[in-house]
Amino acid sequence: MASERYPPGPTKRLSGESTSASRRDSTSLLMQMAREYGDVVAFKLGRQDVVLLNHPDYVKDVLVTRHKQFIKGAPLQRAKRLLGEGLLTSEGDYHLQQRRLAQPAFHRARIAAFAQAISEHAARTGSRWRDGATVDMADEMMRLTLGVVSKTLFDADLEAEADELAQAFAEALEYYNLVMWTPEATERFARVRHQLDTLVYRLVDERQQSGWDRGDLLSMLLAGDNMTNEQLRDELMTIFVAGHETVANALTWTWYLLSQHPEADAQMHGELRAVLGGRQPDYDDLGRLTYTRQVFSESMRLYPPGWVIGRTSLSDYEVGGYIVPAGTVVLVSQYVMHRDPRYYPDPERFDPGRWTEEAVSSRPKYAYFPFGGGIRQCIGESMAWMEGVLVMATLAQDWRSRLLDGHPVETRPLVTLRPRHGMKMTLKRRAEPCLAG
Repeated sequence: MASERYPPGPTKRLSGESTSASRRDSTSLLMQMAREYGDVVAFKLGRQDVVLLNHPDYVKDVLVTRHKQFIKGAPLQRAKRLLGEGLLTSEGDYHLQQRRLAQPAFHRARIAAFAQAISEHAARTGSRWRDGATVDMADEMMRLTLGVVSKTLFDADLEAEADELAQAFAEALEYYNLVMWTPEATERFARVRHQLDTLVYRLVDERQQSGWDRGDLLSMLLAGDNMTNEQLRDELMTIFVAGHETVANALTWTWYLLSQHPEADAQMHGELRAVLGGRQPDYDDLGRLTYTRQVFSESMRLYPPGWVIGRTSLSDYEVGGYIVPAGTVVLVSQYVMHRDPRYYPDPERFDPGRWTEEAVSSRPKYAYFPFGGGIRQCIGESMAWMEGVLVMATLAQDWRSRLLDGHPVETRPLVTLRPRHGMKMTLKRRAEPCLAG
């Protein structure tokens, strides 16, 4: 079919109040676009031409097959204010160079060695919990994953600074979308960045002074080809932010979904008792915790931490019988694709059974892409899966949580998909706790 047409979509430009509303509820906006206009949708966001693609073949085309035709574009410049030229933000040959330098740090043998630290940090969290207490599960998971990334990245125990760091990261992400617009946000963002830079440079300096290989990711980066301190800072900041923010959000949504589906919670707990028998999980248990992983998979289908990927087309792009002009922002959304009824019947329903081997093999690969794809696929994906399952296995053996009555649950799509109001939950020690509880 000759590609001569511009894609369909709403004729009204999204600006003023509608743009503000779209920022607050971007996921609903994209879902509405996909429902009304199909797999290729064009619209204007302010003055920017945007095209949303909603088919696994088109997702693969943008992320894999024709990835060289796209760059990250304007959002990249905002992210660089915090992350510098790290893996998430660098482009072209420099990105490939940095990925090659960092890749050994995420080798399977290295990742496996971190399993014990993950389980221990999760057990430490459980030991602080009290039966009947109400906690903000979003805060609890942020604190936990900060501890994990601090240990695995720096071999450092930053628990004493955890609350301060969590607040700094939250503010940095909060002002991500505002930093280019308001002087106040710019000033506060600069202050937060300085705080985080001071921590990272301090830890790098301490390690360089000691010259000690501690088997952590920082040691791997220092052992590779020479990086400048600025390059080290950028990569470490990227891993620090991505390594705790995404997993913490995924776990928070998982606890929420389990609280709403007690039958899934009971089935997962039965698997944990049968496989673990009360002990802490380790790396070798991952292959046996099949239902636990299915729960985590289904949670990231409904609430993917990374909910949208944006690229800017460098040249005219032909897709689905349409022409997308050069300079257009092209979006592929995990949130939208993961709710497509063509691949997930009754898509709003929480169903871990969607993740049996047979079910997965029946769907196109890019009907599910919580960690992106292609050359920019998350370098820490294997560690994120391991961390999520091990944290769930450790805590759910002895604890279940229930959403606090009346607590509002709403997504907040910033850089990641956070719960807008936190996640207030009441903790309940299981009536038949595992032996190690």
